[in-house]
Amino acid sequence: MKNYDFAARFHLIYDHAVALYSKGQRDASTYFDATQLAFLAANGITAQHMYDYAEDQLNGGEPGYDNALAIELVRRDYFLNAQGGKASKQVLDESKLPAKTEAIQGIEWLPRIIPKAKAKLRGELPASLMYSCGGDRKFLKANDILGAEFLSLIWRNENNDSAIVDWVVKRRGK
Repeated sequence: MKNYDFAARFHLIYDHAVALYSKGQRDASTYFDATQLAFLAANGITAQHMYDYAEDQLNGGEPGYDNALAIELVRRDYFLNAQGGKASKQVLDESKLPAKTEAIQGIEWLPRIIPKAKAKLRGELPASLMYSCGGDRKFLKANDILGAEFLSLIWRNENNDSAIVDWVVKRRGK
């Protein structure tokens, strides 16, 4: 695998997904050929992730290519360095996520986005969930946090939710 050209290859695949979605193709499993799928898998990314970015790009423009790349660079780094390039066999059980209205220290969505971000970081999101979806973006914007920045925070404090909460509270207060 070549590492130096990751961003350029990711951009081509991102644009490819956006073009297919704009033409009405709605099945993520048909978006990519074997070479593209191998590239995505070698970097800890799924076809569904790319589909979700394309869908949101054409339905409001967010998170957009730059944020998608930043998020996937954090995920890729974790995948290659913390997971040794081996995909997790776990999948987050969506039914166990906190409700969208739950709050920690008065911050709605925080109890929900923490396990979602952990699942994204580890490659354990089910196809039905997207990290940096509309609800996540509303939370991130309200708290002045970049999606990739939050994912990096999760990695630094993977087993310390109170440190994550404290960081968000401090950021929110600025």
